[in-house]
Amino acid sequence: MNHQVPDIQPFPCLKAPYDGVNQGLRKYVAWLAKNLTKCEANAVKALLDAIDWQILGELQADGRMTNVELARRVGISAPPCLRRVRALEEAGLIRGYRALLDEKALGFDIVAYAMVGLVNQSEADLVAFEARVAGWNMVRECYAISGEVDFILKCAAKDFSSFQAFIIDELTTTDNIASVKTALTLRRVKDAGVAPVDTS
Repeated sequence: MNHQVPDIQPFPCLKAPYDGVNQGLRKYVAWLAKNLTKCEANAVKALLDAIDWQILGELQADGRMTNVELARRVGISAPPCLRRVRALEEAGLIRGYRALLDEKALGFDIVAYAMVGLVNQSEADLVAFEARVAGWNMVRECYAISGEVDFILKCAAKDFSSFQAFIIDELTTTDNIASVKTALTLRRVKDAGVAPVDTS
């Protein structure tokens, strides 16, 4: 790998906190996130201390929290708390912030999953299907998975007939589709953030 490491001084300890004047650490974290492979990027996690993990957990639970409240919850003052958040954002550990909408209250009464198997699974075929999925507004999440099927799609529809029309008219008529199985959700049992961060 021919990446040029940013011009920073060596750190005596990878777990050095972000507080204070150690701006070089922030540059190092950002550089790691942008330039290392997924495996090597595990080194980024070694830079996080307990407070960083607390910040991640608190913001995952409530992204609208003010910096002052966040600082109070993690037990530090506001300025270093903000520096830590900025560093986590620059490192790509915080990908963004979004509002969590109540689909039922907005009239989307059907939340369902569609398990899709493809006839061919070449890289070109997978990419082609993924591009097709990107254009389906009803599909809110999509994962390529292992096992008997190739993709699982999470869909939100206003009613069953709308979901059924999507399956029959859009999904099953797409090129390279071998099988489609569907499952309707009955109720939400758990809705946690995507990363199991322990804030205790």
